[in-house]
Amino acid sequence: MTIWFLTGSQGLYGEDTLRQVAEQSRRIAEALPVPVEWKPVLTDAASIRRVMLEASADDTCAGVIAWMHTFSPAKMWIAGLDALRKPLLHLHTQANVELPWSSIDMDFMNLNQAAHGDREFGHIQTRLGVPRKTVAGHVSDPRVAERVTAWARAATGLAELRTLKLARFGDNMRDVAVTEGDKVEAQLRFGVSVNTYGVNELVEAVDAASDADVNALVKEYEELYRVAPALLGERRESLRYAARIELGLRQFLEGGGFKAFTTNFEDLGGLRQLPGLAVQRLMADGYGFGGEGDWKTSVLLRTLKAMAPEGGTSFMEDYTYDLTPGQEVILGAHMLEVCPSIAAGTPSCEIHPLGIGGREDPVRLVFDAAPGPGVVVGLADMGDRFRLVANEIDIVPSAEPLPALPVARAVWKPRPDFRTSTESWLTAGAPHHTVLSTAVGAEELTDLADMLGVELLVIDAGTTSRQFAKELRWNQAYYRLAQGF
Repeated sequence: MTIWFLTGSQGLYGEDTLRQVAEQSRRIAEALPVPVEWKPVLTDAASIRRVMLEASADDTCAGVIAWMHTFSPAKMWIAGLDALRKPLLHLHTQANVELPWSSIDMDFMNLNQAAHGDREFGHIQTRLGVPRKTVAGHVSDPRVAERVTAWARAATGLAELRTLKLARFGDNMRDVAVTEGDKVEAQLRFGVSVNTYGVNELVEAVDAASDADVNALVKEYEELYRVAPALLGERRESLRYAARIELGLRQFLEGGGFKAFTTNFEDLGGLRQLPGLAVQRLMADGYGFGGEGDWKTSVLLRTLKAMAPEGGTSFMEDYTYDLTPGQEVILGAHMLEVCPSIAAGTPSCEIHPLGIGGREDPVRLVFDAAPGPGVVVGLADMGDRFRLVANEIDIVPSAEPLPALPVARAVWKPRPDFRTSTESWLTAGAPHHTVLSTAVGAEELTDLADMLGVELLVIDAGTTSRQFAKELRWNQAYYRLAQGF
């Protein structure tokens, strides 16, 4: 995916000035922290509309950055902005950092007047109701770079959503409310296609995996992980079957163009194990996943993976608490499926009983999450709209080792504190399945929510219960009004 860089000007100042505009615009584009495709300087309404239509039609264009280097009369931009269907970032910058005070003349002023031109551009965007992000400052400023990078990540996530296909193997867990959702509305709002496939269609792919491929994958497990002695000896066939599940899943997903999927322990068909190791490894390769048929969390996970493919991002669930006063922490885990991209060290490949599902003991990776700042975010269907809720957190080591807990896990302190965080999360009706990420933060999520037109509530160090409750009430009114009558 690429970002297009557009520069606005006009013919009033002559060709020499426009050559300087183009040269300086290229330097600004090259200094940006994200790969951009520079476009020739725009000086009339027809060329502006044409480039906006081209950006909207180009599947490789994730978004557009626009900068008014000189004064660009904004009526020229009306048709183009109205035609744009990609995310827009208004970069309010200038070519120079410092002013050459002793030599400034009118030629310099006419050339370097983004302070003038961008205000005209900002007016017409607001007049047209164009959704966008505005970033002010020189591109050499690290904060500007961070904010542009966050927007570009969100634009990449949006582009992924627009073409995402998700396979549900079976339905969702019976009697669970939060994993339900409107799949038609999700396709209208996000672009994602969510469809169900019989589990035994997956079983056919699993059973078709060749012994040679199974042997090669088991060897890979032994090279990458600390494999439990039982899996090297009397339980080796269980490890081989886990490898067979991974091969079958990959074949099914790749063959259908799916980048996200769900499973459900209540609907396993002919599978001998609940997929654990396979799911973990597929998540590490960028696939979205949701347990118990939770397609919304799977969609969210894949989106965040696309936004920051090299970072740590995983399916997660708030499981239990340590409520020691002043030291409260949340222990997050799942039955099997936590992504090793968040692991603190080399995972251990183990086999243990599960107690649910009615199948053979499943193989899984066991590890602790690496400490550091992060975010947990959930997507809920509120009936009349989708709602994102995010909580900034700090992942911490567990107070003591966890030798009897046979699953991957993360321990974190929620911001601003346990009571405010959990009361706000519960009041918002946010889900128990989440995505935990140390690679994507609140700014990227805010940009993504703005691009989608979806509600986002952020619980962070500045949150108070009273202010959060007010925000919920304001949002209720705003989103009802925004839907129209």
